Amino acid sequence: MSDGTSDGTEDVVGVLTERIEAHFDMGITQLKAAVATAPTANPDATDVIRWHGLLVEAQSVLDRAEDDLLAALDTQPSEVDDPTMGLAHRVNAAVTARDGRALVVRWLLAPDAPGKKDLAAERLARLRPRTGPAVQTSAPHRPAGTLAPASRVGRAAR
Repeated sequence: MSDGTSDGTEDVVGVLTERIEAHFDMGITQLKAAVATAPTANPDATDVIRWHGLLVEAQSVLDRAEDDLLAALDTQPSEVDDPTMGLAHRVNAAVTARDGRALVVRWLLAPDAPGKKDLAAERLARLRPRTGPAVQTSAPHRPAGTLAPASRVGRAAR
């Protein structure tokens, strides 16, 4: 199973690596080097490289878990014992971790993904210097002779 094709699924890491390279228009090795040199220069690239590394790590854990399970299954009689069932659970957990990390990488690469617009606005807000208070801190100016509207609480009490 560890070759990524025996179960009919694509090589998740390979496909996402290609998408990253196409998105940033450079090889993954170059992109990793650029991020290592200037991690704050492009926060999107830094996030993608971080999660790609986590994805590669998760795939490695999955490969080892699958290999261990296959080795245990080769020695099993017709019924699977508890330790082998534990290995099967380990494979399932590794698939879940790998797939979750793959989803994060896909989300990071999708410019119109839900939540991305808010995230971009939040990043911009942090970068732009504030010129004044976020909320008005004084009463609005009223021309002379204009009365302030009566409060509703005051009218209701009468």
